[in-house]
Amino acid sequence: MTDETKTPGRIGRLYQGLTTIDFVGRRRTWFTISVIVIVVGLGSLGIRGFNLGIDFKGGNSWEVLAPHTSISAVTHAVQQAGLSQPTVEKLGNDTYQVSADLNAMSQTQQQTVTNNVVNALAKVANVNANQVSTSSVGPTWGGQITRRALEALIVFFIAVVAYISMRFEPKMALAAFIAMVHDLLVTVGVFSLFGFQITPDTVIALLTILGYSLYDTVVVFDRVRDNTSGVLKTGDLSYGEMVNLSMNQTLARSINTSLVAIMPVLSVLIVGAYILGATTLQNYGLALVVGLLSGAYSSIFIASPLLAMFKEREPRFRELAERVAARSERRTLTPAAAARLGSEGPQRSVGRSGSSANSPVQARARKQKRR
Repeated sequence: MTDETKTPGRIGRLYQGLTTIDFVGRRRTWFTISVIVIVVGLGSLGIRGFNLGIDFKGGNSWEVLAPHTSISAVTHAVQQAGLSQPTVEKLGNDTYQVSADLNAMSQTQQQTVTNNVVNALAKVANVNANQVSTSSVGPTWGGQITRRALEALIVFFIAVVAYISMRFEPKMALAAFIAMVHDLLVTVGVFSLFGFQITPDTVIALLTILGYSLYDTVVVFDRVRDNTSGVLKTGDLSYGEMVNLSMNQTLARSINTSLVAIMPVLSVLIVGAYILGATTLQNYGLALVVGLLSGAYSSIFIASPLLAMFKEREPRFRELAERVAARSERRTLTPAAAARLGSEGPQRSVGRSGSSANSPVQARARKQKRR
């Protein structure tokens, strides 16, 4: 057997767009996984809520340059000074930031605790008390930050829906919108479930991952649109089978895009936050990792199956599915088998050129007639 006739392995089939994964036919499995993850996250959100940073709920913060100490030493010092649940972060260059919510205390109590914390930080850093900087954020300011974050998210959603509706079509915009809401719910659920702190960096990361998820979804939808022009002409595939074919053709690109995006973020999170101790990168990195994983999943297993479900309710595509189903009794074309049509024959795929006279489906039909 020569190299030209060898059947490519799994990796080769993946990068040649010859995989035969039934994305649309198994959509209930993908949707069930997402529903379970989202319900667990929302349950945690209802019971535990968010671990909000002081920028959202208000509070006090202290900063000090302490080159010869550690996060654990600083945490112990401020707890002894009267902070019950302090958040201690290393900002870089050996600067430590301590934040806590003192809004429940009276003004006198807040002033007493603030002075105690300043003295404790000065002692652990071996500096004068006037070298410890203090700041406070009121609940009103935190409410303004929260409102602006929600406004930014709403504007982003509106812009995305408008763009995809004009660039593609409204049903693609709806599928992409649901996929982005899926990513948002999964990310906030994971943050609530594991108690990760919500900061302005987290909000920025959320908008970033939604943009990434949209990019990958648009890549798939662009291939779906290219393949759609040949569906009604050839009559070989239903809309769902054509989406399957498009997904398998772009699967390698989706995987590569996800890996290229996630690996640098993991490096920043692991090396920067955990090895080098730059904990300010932690909230941003965690949000990016969780969101990128969810976005990679939704662009493959949520957006495209949803699109197929929406489109197959249209009369023309419903009739096409019925014709294909009736003909499949003779040629047994399942949704998974639809992707194989892309690998049969020289560059055989559903596209603008329509159906070839020597297509595999027609060849099988001619053999059946001769029998």
